[in-house]
Amino acid sequence: MTDAFAFPQDFLWGVATAAHQVEGNNVNSDCWFLERLPGTIFAEPSGDAVDHYHRYRKDIALIASLGFTSYRFSLEWARIEPEEGHFSVAELDHYRRMLETCHEHGLTPVVTFHHFTSPLWLLAAGGWEDPRTPARFARYCDRAMKHLGDLIGVACTLNEPNLPWLLKELGLGGEAPERRASVPLWAAAADRLGIEASSVAPFQFTVSEAGFDIKLAAHREGRAAIKAVRPELPVGWTLANTDIQAADGGQDRADRIRREVNERFLAASREDDFVGIQTYGRTVFGPDGVAPAPEGAETNQMGEEIYPEALEATIREAARIAGIPVMVTENGLATEDDSKRLAYLRTAVAGVASCLADGIDVRGYIAWTAFDNFEWIFGYGPKFGLIAVDRATQERTPKESAKFLGSLARAKVAQSV
Repeated sequence: MTDAFAFPQDFLWGVATAAHQVEGNNVNSDCWFLERLPGTIFAEPSGDAVDHYHRYRKDIALIASLGFTSYRFSLEWARIEPEEGHFSVAELDHYRRMLETCHEHGLTPVVTFHHFTSPLWLLAAGGWEDPRTPARFARYCDRAMKHLGDLIGVACTLNEPNLPWLLKELGLGGEAPERRASVPLWAAAADRLGIEASSVAPFQFTVSEAGFDIKLAAHREGRAAIKAVRPELPVGWTLANTDIQAADGGQDRADRIRREVNERFLAASREDDFVGIQTYGRTVFGPDGVAPAPEGAETNQMGEEIYPEALEATIREAARIAGIPVMVTENGLATEDDSKRLAYLRTAVAGVASCLADGIDVRGYIAWTAFDNFEWIFGYGPKFGLIAVDRATQERTPKESAKFLGSLARAKVAQSV
């Protein structure tokens, strides 16, 4: 690679958030409900988050001031349709103001229609294993598009529908329906909702063939609803694709998991306009499961190996299997040491440049995440943000990593590492 690599003029440089992780007080969602149940697996409740719901104008202005050209954020279905069939014009207007603010500051809005959280009523009705869910999701996409579609730059239907299959391999959920009654959280959820534990099927934690079929149908019906309003709008979904590797004796296991977690979802993406790739590192499998990080390897705040080279591998895998344009919709590092994040980002971006140099159609690089925020079951501990947040005062402070990526966005050039 030469001293610098020029990115395409229309290449998107951005940061990402998810509504539940930043907005705060998302009281009608299934995640808000699950955070507070006996036996919860969440380290703490989301609460006010970083109050992005009220602070979005200044937040979006800050993102733009750093040099970024896009902002990926999600609509909160639980706000827009808090009761089945009842849509809130006030909440749709809120998201329209967010989109308008992006345009005022020259940011292309990359909008995710479902980022893990669903309305609580959907969970009570069978969630992501219920055959009615795809039509319900498509109805919501249609209503949102008719109110917001003219301002959306790129549309993502579902965020990381494949993640539960990876979490299962890591020992984080994925119980079969008949075993859910033995899990305290799902038993408590069923009791509160007045349903059978076998029917508790939240998006993030459900691993079943029915769940795969329902998510794929929801993606396709949602895509059709979006395209019916704006046929030219680029639509895809985003996948949690770790770089799956094998240790000695682990090749068969790694191959099986790669097929289940990465390859079948990429194959299902072939009719889309692009596929979003979300990679944080590699997962190495031995014959008995996940292999530990190599001795002496640096690790992130969750104890995982820091391995930025993974992104180049998953982009190449996506291009090979899906055969459509790729957009990096998440990539980042959980660390309190921003110098480690800077080093990680330099290597990751160099990998993107290498893919582009080889003729792979990569449309953008969107970092996770804009702000230190609520990281699902891990609570507020992991710090992925390019912008620090003092949650006592909600003061925002850009880190050097934010300035570095913003400078690349301004120059549209990646320096060699």
